[in-house]
Amino acid sequence: MIRQLPLGVRLQDTATFENFLPVGNERVLDALHTAEAPSIYLWGAAGTGKSHLLQAVCHQAAAQNQRAAYLPLAEPGLEPAMLEGMEQFDRLCLDDLEAVAGDPAWETALFHVYNRLTAAGHQLLVTATGSPTALGIQLPDLRSRLGWGPVFQLQPLGDAAKRQALQQRAAARGLSLDDEVAAYLMSRCPRDMNSLFALLDGLDEASLAAQRRLTIPFVRAYLTRQSPA
Repeated sequence: MIRQLPLGVRLQDTATFENFLPVGNERVLDALHTAEAPSIYLWGAAGTGKSHLLQAVCHQAAAQNQRAAYLPLAEPGLEPAMLEGMEQFDRLCLDDLEAVAGDPAWETALFHVYNRLTAAGHQLLVTATGSPTALGIQLPDLRSRLGWGPVFQLQPLGDAAKRQALQQRAAARGLSLDDEVAAYLMSRCPRDMNSLFALLDGLDEASLAAQRRLTIPFVRAYLTRQSPA
């Protein structure tokens, strides 16, 4: 069973381990696959794949008949009470810890759910933009517990790996994205993976509507239409 909170949040079908290019982050994937540690803490800049990996953990758990929950803490309207009873899940995935760091009620709730999960033999997985010691967590016991398990800084992809990841995502969608077109995209768009994948989503819809292949003229015309007047 996979639980996604709040109700408006859905796991992305493409957020799987198979769709994650592990260049520079091989040890991270090994740790997530084995699920042996009581907690795993992932941190890094936007676009390094934090949310993707947490959702991949949930997909893997479902395939293994385990219970998993995914909760993006940056989602508006969440309350610390939502963590009550979460120790029932084999793997609890909390995204965007920086959104609640420094909030006494949230930090207390996180401390207690960590303890309950550990007592149940279940696992907590957390992502944030900074390490446990650099995030501004005020509760010392919570800060120390988040560092008990493996702490990984996700490494950003280089340009060659970004192009490969873009082509891999395109292939998964049934799109052909050759090297020349991929290089053209990267030379004219923001190079963070979130922006590149969002652009690919738009191109996928446009090519399907026009029944056209992804060529440089097609991509150029698409980008021109998207540019502000």
